[in-house]
Amino acid sequence: MEGLELIAFEIISNVGMAKSLAIEALRVVRSGNYAEGEERLSEAAKYLTEGHHAHTSLIQKEAAGEKTEFSLMLMHAEDQMMSAEVIKSLAEEMIEMYKELKG
Repeated sequence: MEGLELIAFEIISNVGMAKSLAIEALRVVRSGNYAEGEERLSEAAKYLTEGHHAHTSLIQKEAAGEKTEFSLMLMHAEDQMMSAEVIKSLAEEMIEMYKELKG
């Protein structure tokens, strides 16, 4: 595995962790542990950032004239990245709602 495949797997791996951590954050907050939920969201943000860095490297290569050929794996990686972002954002909003309802 090399080049584009490696970057796609890097994106998928990182954003997959981000998505899992965001869901875990919701679960621990539902049980009343807000501090641990915030820690998991913070960790999710770090993984999401790593996924974005890998994606940005592809964008920079293309901007420099190195064309990226179509790849189903890259399309999947981008799809996973977008869903991880949405899930993390929704988890943040839901945690705020829990705080308001319980607080």
